[in-house]
Amino acid sequence: MRTEVNNDPSGTELKAKVRLDFKGVSRPGRLFFGSKTTEKVAEEHREQQIALFRNVPIQGIRIEDISLGGETYAVFDDQANNEVAYAPAELIVVADTVEDLVRFVAREDFRRIEILEPTNFVLSRLEIERLLFRINEEIKSLHRWWERKYAR
Repeated sequence: MRTEVNNDPSGTELKAKVRLDFKGVSRPGRLFFGSKTTEKVAEEHREQQIALFRNVPIQGIRIEDISLGGETYAVFDDQANNEVAYAPAELIVVADTVEDLVRFVAREDFRRIEILEPTNFVLSRLEIERLLFRINEEIKSLHRWWERKYAR
């Protein structure tokens, strides 16, 4: 990837802010033990995923900051006919290439991305082909995941 900052082409990294909203659905409790609220389940899911981001390296990605400042919110899911909670988190990531950001955008819990640096960048024909190939690979992976999840 080449970037242009003030008409000066140079190779640099991409810095982006990615918002992920982690989903939580409560399940009924067993016997005398109560079930967890949907908000609590969403927060626990967020904590598990954030622990993975902190401890498991991702090739081509460096996580600079993780913010858990957003409040957990709940909405009614018409399809599942129950309440679903979401626990947001914002990650500031530095990616070697735009292809590396695709793995965040293809996630089920992805909500928003904001490119912080550079302000302009140029992709060559080969880089666009690689980007489209990477998007295709992520879509295939997502389809396999959905098939395994709902085959139960």
